[in-house]
Amino acid sequence: MARLGTELAARISRALITESNSSIPTRSWNPLLEQTLHKIGCRDSLSQSLVARVIDPHLLTHHSLALGFFNWASQQPGFTHNSLTYHSVLKSLSFSRQFNAIESLLKQAKAQNLTLDSSIYRFVIDSLIKRGKTQMAFLVFNEIKSQSLDLGTETSNSLLASLGSDGCFNNAMKVFDEMNSRGIGFSTIGFGVFIWRLCRNGDLGEVLRLVDVVERWNSLINGSVIAVLIVHGLCEGSRTSEALRALNELRIRGWKPDFIAYRVVAEAFRSLESVFDVNEVLKMKRKLGVAPRSNDYREFILGLITERRIYEAKELGAVIASGNFPMEDDVLNALIGSVSTIDPYSAMKFFHFGIGKGKFPTLLTLSNLSRNLCKHGKIDELLEVYRVLSSNEYFSDMESYNVMFSFLCMGGRVREAYEVLQEMRKKGLDPDISMYNSLIEVLCREDLLRPAKRLWDEMFVIGCGGNLKTYNILIGKFSEIGQIEEATRLFNHMLEKGVTPDATTHRFLLEALCQETMFETAVDVFYKHVNHDVMLAQNILKTLILNLCGKGHFLVASKFLCDLTHDVSHSDAHVVLLKCLADSEEVPIAVEHAKQIRGNSPSMLQVICTKLLAFSSSSSNPEPILHFLQALSQECVISIDFGNDSWKHVCSKSLK
Repeated sequence: MARLGTELAARISRALITESNSSIPTRSWNPLLEQTLHKIGCRDSLSQSLVARVIDPHLLTHHSLALGFFNWASQQPGFTHNSLTYHSVLKSLSFSRQFNAIESLLKQAKAQNLTLDSSIYRFVIDSLIKRGKTQMAFLVFNEIKSQSLDLGTETSNSLLASLGSDGCFNNAMKVFDEMNSRGIGFSTIGFGVFIWRLCRNGDLGEVLRLVDVVERWNSLINGSVIAVLIVHGLCEGSRTSEALRALNELRIRGWKPDFIAYRVVAEAFRSLESVFDVNEVLKMKRKLGVAPRSNDYREFILGLITERRIYEAKELGAVIASGNFPMEDDVLNALIGSVSTIDPYSAMKFFHFGIGKGKFPTLLTLSNLSRNLCKHGKIDELLEVYRVLSSNEYFSDMESYNVMFSFLCMGGRVREAYEVLQEMRKKGLDPDISMYNSLIEVLCREDLLRPAKRLWDEMFVIGCGGNLKTYNILIGKFSEIGQIEEATRLFNHMLEKGVTPDATTHRFLLEALCQETMFETAVDVFYKHVNHDVMLAQNILKTLILNLCGKGHFLVASKFLCDLTHDVSHSDAHVVLLKCLADSEEVPIAVEHAKQIRGNSPSMLQVICTKLLAFSSSSSNPEPILHFLQALSQECVISIDFGNDSWKHVCSKSLK
């Protein structure tokens, strides 16, 4: 029985995913999916375990389908959800950004007095924290607290760090107290981030009290790292004298401050021009300080980055780098790549710190840094990175050159990108077609058509003929600027060279031809491919119909569709036309078109109407299609069951 249930769950999930992929919009719940469930007899076999098995594991990454299936099940006669079904759907939604749905489901489960396993709360809280919803995560924590469930060490520390990082110290203290009362161990990251931020505003006495609490429960905390965080937080809060006192208090408690901690305090006094205090701290450092263990900071910084505490990782990394302390290669690469997402200036400082130590970024790090510099518009900094690396003979093979070239193109630096191609050829490295395509693409994007044409000619001279993407880039650009003759010439050229056009090629060309009202030429382009590739012809057909409708040539589009053979005249093209007619209030033309479809294929008309109904159910404006379907029924073109659920759903939407 268990095996049969597993097979049925897999079958149901496959059917839902397949049907949703062909609907509009894709991967969303709609009435057609409910019809699919009825066809495979899902209602007769429905059980709580089946619902849970369908969602977990099959729909875990299909969040809308998981929630839709869960809601559909709840509407079936005699079915009620239990903890197992709530667990499965909440697990799926924890991978999404559907926070309102998560909150609603948790409230429903509570209203039904269902006890959810603590693991699902951990899933939800971890998901909320990763997506910056710390306060919502704290509310879920309160729910766990009221049910006396175990949140676990990792999630508790993650929540403590998040609340501390966000400055929500009252709530963070509640989490701290709960962890203390339950004997949940504190981690260096969880307690460290919390106490670090608290030191900026909190009383030193309170900070030391919390240190004493943690020390009693947990000996795994890295005292030296915590000492750096505490004194740094105090100095950031302009409480340098308290930071000096904290050095002694922490040393007494066995949390030995290292050279980094003493330097933080010394530099704070230096900024205050207090030479005497600077010298006193340096004396303490020589007498009492210990050498920092780089592996401790390695684990801490990499842990911060893993938990997406990029700001904290950046701050601590800057403290280490400013003191010229050792930093492992993997830590430096992780800092450059991650910090560049939020602060390109600091990422560049880490980059130069590494270069000064003779450490060069990995290609992955260089890619991340380059991408983020482009994203933030820091193109001069991007050029600086490549200049520094080039002067150190960093670029030596196809892979490294390709990274530099691709991001120069992304940054719109076409001259520098072209120089990279020349440099590669001098070194005996032959740029591939993808590199030429990237440069032609950016030239077209920047409206530099003459250089694009020259590069196109150069490609053929060196024996690197264009491929499909090359032709699509150029045809797309010439079509966009209205140079139809040039676009058509390139289209014919690719056919002569044996390069087969795809749907994108035809979309560019057909849009341009219809824009210029060159309908006969557009139809000729379509007919060139009808006999070669039916699927491609069907895709081209939808593009052609959309463009004809966009110009108001509805009768031309209708006649053209009805004259096609049944194999080519796919239902989706008729759906496109009928929707355009309905939206344009051309219902009489739409009805006549439907009659012609019925004369050719009654079954196709039924399919078309079903698709229109499904589309309207998810549309924000279903009235035009609703009026058209009503007109079809009144004209007796097709019979519609006005009592079915799908029709009621559309009608209810139109009346809202």
